[in-house]
Amino acid sequence: MIRTLAELDAVADECRRMVTKRALVSAGAAVVPIPGADLVADVGILSNLLPAISAKFGLREDQVEKMEPGRAAQVLVIASSMGNNVIGRAITKRVVIALLRRMGVRVATASVARYVPFIGQAVAGTISFGAMKLAGNAHIDDCHATVRRLIDDAPPQLGTTAASA
Repeated sequence: MIRTLAELDAVADECRRMVTKRALVSAGAAVVPIPGADLVADVGILSNLLPAISAKFGLREDQVEKMEPGRAAQVLVIASSMGNNVIGRAITKRVVIALLRRMGVRVATASVARYVPFIGQAVAGTISFGAMKLAGNAHIDDCHATVRRLIDDAPPQLGTTAASA
């Protein structure tokens, strides 16, 4: 469990590096001139990436279920208030596809652009990279905000002082 803002920021930085690596894979899949290959790759990438990010923050479904009931409810309320339907919940392909639909213009542009020789593939790769970074980083931001509120709302630990917190 993340207890300090320094730990929280370190986890966020680690997750941003993870998102960049997965976004590069997404960009690579986008240049493949096979219809739908990029979408299949992106669904697979996000299906693994989003739970991995949640897990780093201690917010994956099974982790939230093990929390004290009031704390688990607080996590879900915070996430819902931000419009995040991923934190503390199972990540299904349907959830991922809904997320990709929200980024629909970017995904559609990348799919069409790939058929323009050379330049189109570069554009498709760039758009796919950006869309994956956007989705991953938005989830990181939501997880960070959720845990930050949990830290801020946590009762003080016995034996700690303001100087050690």
